[in-house]
Amino acid sequence: MNPTSQRSFPSQDASPSTSFDFDQVIDRRRPGCVKWTYYPNDVIPMWVADMDFRSPEPVRQALADRVSEGVFGYEFPQDSLTQAICAWLERRYGWHVQPEAIVFLPGLVSGLNLVCRAFGRVGDTTVVLTPVYFPFLSAPANHGMTLTPVALQYRGEGQRVNVEVDYEAFARAMGARTSLFIHCHPHNPVGRAWTRDELRRLAEICLANDVLICSDEIWSDLTLDDVSHTPMASLSPEIAQRCITLMAPSKTFNLPGLGFGFAVVQNERLRRRFVAANNGVLPPLNAMGLAAAQAAYTRCDHWLTALKRYLSANRDALLDYLAKHMPEVRATLPEATYLSWLDFREAGIPGSPYTFFLERARVALSDGTAFGPGGEGFLRFNFGCPRAQMIEALDRMRAALKQG
Repeated sequence: MNPTSQRSFPSQDASPSTSFDFDQVIDRRRPGCVKWTYYPNDVIPMWVADMDFRSPEPVRQALADRVSEGVFGYEFPQDSLTQAICAWLERRYGWHVQPEAIVFLPGLVSGLNLVCRAFGRVGDTTVVLTPVYFPFLSAPANHGMTLTPVALQYRGEGQRVNVEVDYEAFARAMGARTSLFIHCHPHNPVGRAWTRDELRRLAEICLANDVLICSDEIWSDLTLDDVSHTPMASLSPEIAQRCITLMAPSKTFNLPGLGFGFAVVQNERLRRRFVAANNGVLPPLNAMGLAAAQAAYTRCDHWLTALKRYLSANRDALLDYLAKHMPEVRATLPEATYLSWLDFREAGIPGSPYTFFLERARVALSDGTAFGPGGEGFLRFNFGCPRAQMIEALDRMRAALKQG
């Protein structure tokens, strides 16, 4: 890669004079870095949902200030952080949430498991729309529940793959022992930002069957272009009373290693049950995660605007590249996230596309089969990286397809 050959995209942060260079290539090959050391050094990692950008400067400064104290004892989340989160939800989504509805978590995968622990009984079923982020598939079984997958519907239009919900199949999946629907919103891996109408139809089916909704909205801040995010629980007071929303700054500000997230539980009875299920189970929040979250939610709006603009341009460059150089590959048009869902079912690849590109191109992507039914023949491609890195990975993949 030659990062100096790529154009920078300046924009603004907390100070209007601040600019950001998302084209800067950062050497992350150090011991312990999951993304860059899981595979051999000659492999370009385009797999795990971890961006190759530095977190915003206010976050880095807040962490440096906290480290300078030199004491790392136990810490409570401060009221100022809860207020900052509520203010963020209000100004980003017009969603008014009372501070008491916020329940802090060390991460959202643990949050998914805590929801299953709190509200599922052994033998109950959980409905999920597949393909989906794989902890959605494993969390119910961890707590004695069974999984009912409902396949999302693919509809091809030229080189695009559009993704829709089969509402009739979703309604049929609601059985006598169905107690929970876990929803990925926006959706990982297909990149859909579900519309209000789509969310309402799903929620109404759940309410009609007395099914609790867990809406994982970790990607809510990373909608692209002019797409807006609607929290599931904001649709109506009735839906809010049957919904647990999981959120975090980790994807938004590239903080996944700091272990911070939260749930919004507006129903007091459900909130008490959720909190009680956590007694002695999950670890407390760490000091670094708390400091980073406070800075992220109060001082980084302009950085996020710049990031989303860069990600949108990366997505467009990716789709343009496929159209020009790999027309046999179809893809979704991500409305959110920094993930593209690539369809290799008609690319003539022998065996697994994941293995093909890892061995022939030395590019690591996420294997679609890990995302459950509907993932066969697909790969998840992470475009949350400098554009030069993305283009080099695509060049390698193109060459591997050409060689066959």
